[in-house]
Amino acid sequence: QVQLAESGGGSVQVGGSLRLSCAASGSTFSAYAMGWFRQAPGKERDFIAAITWNGAGTYYADSVKGRFTISRDNAKRTVYLQMNNLKPEDTAVYYCAADYRPVRLGSTRREYDYWGQGTQVTVSS
Repeated sequence: QVQLAESGGGSVQVGGSLRLSCAASGSTFSAYAMGWFRQAPGKERDFIAAITWNGAGTYYADSVKGRFTISRDNAKRTVYLQMNNLKPEDTAVYYCAADYRPVRLGSTRREYDYWGQGTQVTVSS
């Protein structure tokens, strides 16, 4: 098993930036592909980005492509989400997730096995 804990959320103005972190504990972090999802009030939890176990492969939702960057540091057991040029529609709770198939770039919730508790991101104009 792996335990995940997100951090780095907060309030930012339109056009600003935030970097989210997700720290893992428990099982070998490099055995997992990782993903980020978000959920706005009253909406489904949507896929944002995924990264393979070694960082060689990444995949993004169209809504964040070119603005968000997923990365990981296996030595620190952490995955990151750099978010630039933030928009009000990016307001949501952001979740990281772990997939024990290390080379898969999953984009659906059912492809992930473990989830963090989430961190709130609020973008105001």
